Amino acid sequence: MVEALGISLKEFIFYLINFLILMGVLTRFLYKPFLNMLAARKQSIKDALDNAELTNRRADEKMEQYSKRISKVEEESREIIRTAKIKADAQARDIIEDARKEAGDIIAKAEKTIEKEKEKAMEEMKQEIAVLAVMAAEKIVEREIQRAGQEAIVEEVIRQARSTGWRN
Repeated sequence: MVEALGISLKEFIFYLINFLILMGVLTRFLYKPFLNMLAARKQSIKDALDNAELTNRRADEKMEQYSKRISKVEEESREIIRTAKIKADAQARDIIEDARKEAGDIIAKAEKTIEKEKEKAMEEMKQEIAVLAVMAAEKIVEREIQRAGQEAIVEEVIRQARSTGWRN
């Protein structure tokens, strides 16, 4: 059958041995390293996917933690703002109350000062009126004395004149 193809048996065996050697060499130096390279590549891709999945899970966990922290911080900030608003309202009420009290004190003090000034003015007016009354009384008395004095002088002159005999 080999001879029907025009090849001798020796040549056929030689070609077959060469082919088997070539297959062995190719298998050993090309096919196995290629399969090993493919297996290593497959493993590295699998490892990369596993790492990516692990990283995604960790990232999701971190995102959840950060989301919880953000929610907590937002709640705390709302509480701080609410507390600050309550304190500010209380301080505003205290300031207004203090201002009203101080205004009341100032008004009361002013009223007392006005009353004292009024009493002082009244006292000064009384003194001035008393001085004016005394001065007026002095003037009136002086006039009365002058009239009385004039009448006394006139009567004295008349008496002296009578005694000297002026009308006789």
